[in-house]
Amino acid sequence: MDANTLIFFEQQPDALPLYEAFCGAVLDLYPEAKIKVQKTQISFYNRHLFACASFLRVRKKKELPDPYLVITLGMPRPLASPRAAARSEPYPGRWTTHIVIGKKEEVDEELLGWMAEAYAFAQEK
Repeated sequence: MDANTLIFFEQQPDALPLYEAFCGAVLDLYPEAKIKVQKTQISFYNRHLFACASFLRVRKKKELPDPYLVITLGMPRPLASPRAAARSEPYPGRWTTHIVIGKKEEVDEELLGWMAEAYAFAQEK
C-alpha cells in the first residue's frame, strides 16, 4: 500500500479493507493494470481507464452502507442488475455504471465478471 492510497483513505479508513479486497482481485486477474491515485478516485487502467474506486454519492447518505466504496466501471452496455446504483451513457455505446460495496464479500464473481467486461471493453478502444 503506497502513501497516496493511505492519504486517500484518511477520512474514511474503515473503507480501506473494501479497497484492498477490490484492488487485490483486480491485480490477481490483471497484474499489468496500472493504478493512479487521484484526489477524488483511484483509477485502474490497461490501455484506457476501465474501473475506479471512489466515495461518489450515488445514493442518499442514509441508503449507503457504513463503510462503503463505489466501484465505477466503463461498460459497452447498460448493466441491468439491482446492484447497479446508477448508470449513464456519457458517450454513445459507452455506459458508466456505479456499484456500491459495503462488505469485502461483495467483491465476488459477479462483480469481477463485470470488471472483466469493462477491462476488455477498455482494451478495445
